[in-house]
Amino acid sequence: MAISASIQQSEARIALSGRGRVAALIAICLAELLVVLDNTLVNVALPSMAVQLQADMAGLQWIVDAFTLAFSGLLLAMGHLGDRYGRKRFLVWGLAGVAVMSAAGAMSSGLGQVIAARAGMGIFAAMVFPATLALLTNIFTTAKERAAAIAVWTAMAGIAIAIGPTVGGWLLEHFSWHSVFWINVPVAVIAIAAVWITTPESRASHVDRLDRIGIVLSLAGVTLLVWSIIEAPKHGWLSVESLLGYAISAAALAAFVAWELRVRTPVLNMRLFRIRRFAVPALAITVSYFCAFGFLFLITQYFQGVKELSPLEFGIHSLPFALAVGIGAPAATLIAQRLGATAVIVAGVLTLAVAMYIAGQTTVDTPYLGPVLVAMVLMGIGFAVVQGPATESIMGSVPLEEAGAGSAVNDTTREVGGALGVALLGSIMSSIYADRVAGRIAAVPEAIMNARQKELAANTPISVLEIMKAPINPLLEQPRADLVHAMKVAALEGSHAASMVAVGTLVVCAVIVAVTLPWKPERNRSLLLGWRDAESAEEMSTGQTPPGPNPLGGETPEPPTPQR
Repeated sequence: MAISASIQQSEARIALSGRGRVAALIAICLAELLVVLDNTLVNVALPSMAVQLQADMAGLQWIVDAFTLAFSGLLLAMGHLGDRYGRKRFLVWGLAGVAVMSAAGAMSSGLGQVIAARAGMGIFAAMVFPATLALLTNIFTTAKERAAAIAVWTAMAGIAIAIGPTVGGWLLEHFSWHSVFWINVPVAVIAIAAVWITTPESRASHVDRLDRIGIVLSLAGVTLLVWSIIEAPKHGWLSVESLLGYAISAAALAAFVAWELRVRTPVLNMRLFRIRRFAVPALAITVSYFCAFGFLFLITQYFQGVKELSPLEFGIHSLPFALAVGIGAPAATLIAQRLGATAVIVAGVLTLAVAMYIAGQTTVDTPYLGPVLVAMVLMGIGFAVVQGPATESIMGSVPLEEAGAGSAVNDTTREVGGALGVALLGSIMSSIYADRVAGRIAAVPEAIMNARQKELAANTPISVLEIMKAPINPLLEQPRADLVHAMKVAALEGSHAASMVAVGTLVVCAVIVAVTLPWKPERNRSLLLGWRDAESAEEMSTGQTPPGPNPLGGETPEPPTPQR
């Protein structure tokens, strides 16, 4: 079995010509586009869903995070299974599953059905994403080609995040919110055909037993943590329910770490995090996704709840973010080869911090052509600059046969960061918003707003759209305008607090990267060109760090003997 898999890998590398590799890269990036694009499409549709499905802020957060949690919780398992049974096979199965669950979401009529469909999409998307990067790593085997391929892969992910609002806005301009699910079906079919024709199969030459207990503990811990954060504004951040949720999630995550350190075949190889060129860039990616996904969620509330833009107008106004990501991602990889990965990653994280600070100063009257536009461009540049060098560093730290697992760890850090960003930053904004407007909304006469409308208005500024569209007695126009203005001010006060939390997180991350990684470009060359030698492979397979100089500088410390 191992010999057969090894032969298949070798044949896959030899069979593809230069054009064949390019065709495979395009097909794999199309599959990646489908998975990443879906999240931003749904973001644009949130206001329409809130009105038609009567969803409050927590419901909107769950529409986003149901996908992200299922996705992040199963990435590690799917990466290992793809290594075992075939990455191309898993990629095709995952695309087919995304298509089926998208159709289910499109035919949903209630909030619970939409959340369930989104969770199902996340499960199948977890089969797709690790396979994309693992296949690229096996198809592009020279350091220079691999760095270029990963730069394209990174740029595609960033562009998909950025163009989603425009595509979603166009769909919602002509169709209902169901269209953001239907669009996935034909794209998935095209991606399946492209991958099937252009991409060779590859497997790891050896795989271990699947760590089922580790998967359950990690999924339980992260899901409960996100649930506690999302529900905190409703119950209270220090309520019994919230504190109990924090405690149980912390216990589950601690048990997960303890289990992974002692089990012989962990789903998350904790030894990876002893490698600084793996662990520190993974932290930078986690924090950048934390801020980017939180920013996208908050800016949806801003453009559609505060500025009252249509979905298409929202999409058009977000295009500068898309352009910044598209330009920044490939440029960052080239710049890193001259300046070193550390300088580029630190610059990207600090750029994100500046962008979040500017975004946090936005008021109801702030013009788009000014601070808002500057914040969006800086956000796109900072986000893109972090991804390329950090991803190349992570994938350059694992041997080829562990590419699926390494890719899954890389993707898991992104998605956990994104889920926590939506949960924490969204909940901070929601808490402050509800505190500021609850009294005013409660005082509105029942003849103007019924109990359900009041509950929705007290939870999310997106309800402004429904309030402004409702017919009203001309004598009540001014009181309604005053209420709407107060709701908008409260939403931006909440966004300011959330932005400051993000800024603090980014600054701490920048300091950690600056202190722990070397700055000299020549000593970072292994990071930039995907350094992967026999010593790193030995470390990954045996758990023993070879003696001698560490490629990051200094002597490599002797790790503790792994427990059997």
